[in-house]
Amino acid sequence: MRSIGRDPIFVSRGEGAELIDVDGNRYVDWMLSWGPLIAGHAHPEVVEAVSAAAAAGTSFGAPTEAEVDLAGEIVRRVPSAQMVRMTSSGTEAAMSALRLARAATGRDRILKFAGAYHGHVDGLLAEAGSGLATAGIPASPGVTAAQAGDTIIVPWNEPEALPVGEFAAIVCEPYPANMGLVAPRHGFLAKLRELADETGSLLVFDEVISGFRVARGGAQEREGVMPDLTILGKVIGGGVPAAAYAGRRDLMERIAPAGDVYQAGTLSGNPLATAAGLATLRLLDEPAYRRLDSLTRALAAGLEGAAAQVGTPVQVAWTTGLLTLFFSDEPVRDYEAAKRCDTERYGAFCSAMLDHGIYLPPSQFEAWFPSLAHDEAHLERTIEAARASLELCASSGRGPLHSDGVL
Repeated sequence: MRSIGRDPIFVSRGEGAELIDVDGNRYVDWMLSWGPLIAGHAHPEVVEAVSAAAAAGTSFGAPTEAEVDLAGEIVRRVPSAQMVRMTSSGTEAAMSALRLARAATGRDRILKFAGAYHGHVDGLLAEAGSGLATAGIPASPGVTAAQAGDTIIVPWNEPEALPVGEFAAIVCEPYPANMGLVAPRHGFLAKLRELADETGSLLVFDEVISGFRVARGGAQEREGVMPDLTILGKVIGGGVPAAAYAGRRDLMERIAPAGDVYQAGTLSGNPLATAAGLATLRLLDEPAYRRLDSLTRALAAGLEGAAAQVGTPVQVAWTTGLLTLFFSDEPVRDYEAAKRCDTERYGAFCSAMLDHGIYLPPSQFEAWFPSLAHDEAHLERTIEAARASLELCASSGRGPLHSDGVL
C-alpha cells in the first residue's frame, strides 16, 4: 500500500466478491487473497466443508482419506501429474521441487526468468518481480553468494537468449503473473520443453497462480506442453494454507520415505486445507470456467473502453481468471517492458479506485483475480469507477505517455 501512497486496509470480513473493512466500508474485491478464493469469500460449500473437518479434528500428523482424495483430484486434472506431495505453502513446494530436480539430475544450477517469483526461496529471489519489484528490491539480504550463484537468470519470451548448459531445472511460471500478466509468446513454452529434453534438465512449471484458475488442468493443459514437475498452490487450498508439487511417478518416488530425498511438514495436507481445497475444486467444472472466461473478457474490454474514452494509453493483458492493467503505450512482453510502464500513474489510479470502493492489487506487478463470485453489477461498478479514476488522473496533471513511456 505504501507504493500507492495509502495505509493498509484492515479487513473485518468478506462476502462473495466483496470485502468489508473494520470501519464498515465495502469494496469490490479483485484480489481475493491474491488468488486462492476463486469461488469468492466464505463460499457456503467451502465453509461447510471446513466446519465439518474442524469438528472432527484440525490436525493429526498422520494420513487422512481427504488427503488422498485431494491428490486424486489433482492427478485427474493436471495432465503431467502422476503423484502428488502436499506442503503448506508455495514456497515450500518450490523449494522441494528444486531439491528433487537437483537430486534426480545430479546438478546444482537452476535456470529461471527475470520477473518470475517462485516464493521466497533463497536462490530464486534475484529479479523476482512481485513484492520485490514493487518495493524496488533486486534481491534480498541474507541470501548467500553461493545460493545466488547457482541461479542463472534470462529474459522471459526471448528464445535466442536461452543458454545451452547443464541445469538441474528450467523453472518458469508458464503464465507469468508476478511482473503483471505477461503471456508466453507462441511456441516459447514448447522451446523450453525442447531445451530441457536436449540438455537433460527437468522442466518445472510453477502453476501456483495459474493452476486450476486458467483451466481445469492449468496452463499446461491450455498450452499442451507437459513439464516434468509442477508446483501448485493458492486455489488448491481454497483459502486455507495448502500447496503441493506433482510430477512423473519415477521422480516423485524419490521423495522420502519411498526414496532418499527428504521433505516433511507437520501441517502439510491437514484436514482443514484438504477440505477447503476439495470443496473448491468440485465447484470448478466446465461451465464455471466458461463463466470465468466470459467475465474476464468483459472486464478487459470494459477497462480498454474506459481508457480509450479518457485518452489514456493502456495495455490490458488477460486470460481466463487473470488480468493486468499496464499503463503503457506498447505491449508488455517481458520484465524490462513491465518496469518501463508508468507505475506512478498506476498508483494514482489504484488509489482513486479505492476511493470508489474498488479493491485492486496495489502494484502493477501483480495480477487481478476475477472469480465466480463476481457478477454483472460488480463488473459495471468497476468499469464506471475506472473511467472516473482515469479522468481524475488525467485532470490532475497525469498527461498522456510519450512513446518511451516517460511523461
